[in-house]
Amino acid sequence: MTRSEVQVRLTGVFRDVFQSPELELWDAMAARDVPGWDSMNNVRLILSVEAEFACKFTLREIGKQQNVGELMDLIIKKTT
Repeated sequence: MTRSEVQVRLTGVFRDVFQSPELELWDAMAARDVPGWDSMNNVRLILSVEAEFACKFTLREIGKQQNVGELMDLIIKKTT
């Protein structure tokens, strides 16, 4: 799966979780950049990403993620 394919699918997940149909992702995007990205929505986001990409993350992997770009890299690593 290419990075652009991951970004398209991940954008759909973010738009759904944060109920923001216009939301656009960029690599440096972090929780501070998205209204409503709190701890509860972070849990929803991770579960939705795992379902969308048919993968599982460890707590350590989740804790290391600093931005959307790192999440995309992790998804690519987990799905290839």
